[in-house]
Amino acid sequence: MNLGVPVATKLDTLSPKLAENLQVFRSIYADCSDVVFRPFFVGGRNAMLLYIDGLSNVEEIDRGVLQPLMQVSKGDAEDLDTLMKTCIGVSQVQKVDTVSDCTEQIGLGNPVLFLEGETHGLAFGLQKWEKRSVEEPTAELVIRGPREGFTETLRDNTSLLRRRLRHPNLKLRSMKIGRYSQTQVVIAYVEGIVDPTLVEEVMARLQRIDIDGVLESGYIEEMIEDNPFSPFPQMINTERPDVAAAGLLEGRVVILVDGTPFGLIVPTTLYSLLQSAEDYYQTFTIGTAIRWMRYLFFVASLLLPSLYVAVLTFHQEMVPTTLLISMARSREEIPFPALVEALMMEVVFEALREAGARLPKQVGAAVSIVGALVIGEAAVSAGIVSAPMVMVVSITGIASFIVPRYTAGIALRLLRFPMIMLAGTLGLLGIMLGIIVIVVHLCSLRSFGVPYLSPLAPIKGHEIKDVLVRAPWWKLNRRPHLTGEFNEYRQAPGQKPDPTDPSES
Repeated sequence: MNLGVPVATKLDTLSPKLAENLQVFRSIYADCSDVVFRPFFVGGRNAMLLYIDGLSNVEEIDRGVLQPLMQVSKGDAEDLDTLMKTCIGVSQVQKVDTVSDCTEQIGLGNPVLFLEGETHGLAFGLQKWEKRSVEEPTAELVIRGPREGFTETLRDNTSLLRRRLRHPNLKLRSMKIGRYSQTQVVIAYVEGIVDPTLVEEVMARLQRIDIDGVLESGYIEEMIEDNPFSPFPQMINTERPDVAAAGLLEGRVVILVDGTPFGLIVPTTLYSLLQSAEDYYQTFTIGTAIRWMRYLFFVASLLLPSLYVAVLTFHQEMVPTTLLISMARSREEIPFPALVEALMMEVVFEALREAGARLPKQVGAAVSIVGALVIGEAAVSAGIVSAPMVMVVSITGIASFIVPRYTAGIALRLLRFPMIMLAGTLGLLGIMLGIIVIVVHLCSLRSFGVPYLSPLAPIKGHEIKDVLVRAPWWKLNRRPHLTGEFNEYRQAPGQKPDPTDPSES
């Protein structure tokens, strides 16, 4: 099926006759009540200003464009270039020569001026629309750390990056994706740190996208990831400028999309998804302890229900006798086997979690907590599920919340169900088979060519000190090895503080 392209891409260059240009643009913007055609005279010559009400700064249009141009004396109206240099009080002015360029600028909120006898127009950088102010991120909360988050405005997001990385080697390459949305996308990287082949690979994958519109960065993520059928995320999506800046300093590439506060960081690894920005803001001992706890509950959120089902169904001899008697007593009146019981409780818990996430903030948390307590207590009292099963599902839910990345948590939630079914049919053997399949899949997974289990598979010794532990900053001398060795060292040697040094006293 031919999806077609925007009509503006099929048109020719501008005509020197203003009436012909007016006719073309009126046909393009037919039935568009928010498009303003403002005719006026510039020194006796016909002129027209075209902009979209709500996207352009009307006050600045009146003050910097219309007022000075309408005061030009008759006979003094020369070409547009002269008027731009002598009359127009706008800092950002761009020459446009084709109808497609004009419609692009108008869609961005930039008014375009046309003058009788001229074959090009002038686009003024006078964008203005309602936008959300910079606020604290809601999906990546920290106790200690910056409180600023990305917004839906692309230039606000690039400025937040510039505030943290003021070096001119921070490069921002822009492109447009989407036939009708014409969404602006910025590829950010630090020249001299990033591998140039990584930048070119990112650009090549983005340029291959041919779609009607891009309304969120998730569109792009799904179009450029290495393995679209994997449940594990192959990019980090973040709304924190400090996380994006940290990724840039490690040699990664950040993709920012206009209209969404979530940027994409590529490439990524499994261990990057289990790291939080706050790990590096606390002392290294606290960061290491929290990271170990996170790894422990990461495994528990995947395996705890399946282990309970396997032991209860096939391997009762592994349970201490006293505990086994207590568990048997709690299951005396339960009509379902442990497999059905676990699947039923997991489905209900996931439904409560999604309901709490979709409801308004004022009632969402209360509904999820109260719902879990009431339903769990009622189910135990009615003899539908056992109390130990409610405990196991609750601990599993809490463990999944400890995972700092929402997309990684979803992957565990999806894999939990087949693991429970394997445990209920094959016992511990089924769990081992499931773990083997997951590990093999993770070993074969790549994120822009980087092994997903790097730096443990393949092993890179100097990077383990930022995976298994969070080493102190004075030990993190070398950058992570991604797709090349560029600007390998991020700090000078000998940064360890010396309390005996008299210069520090």
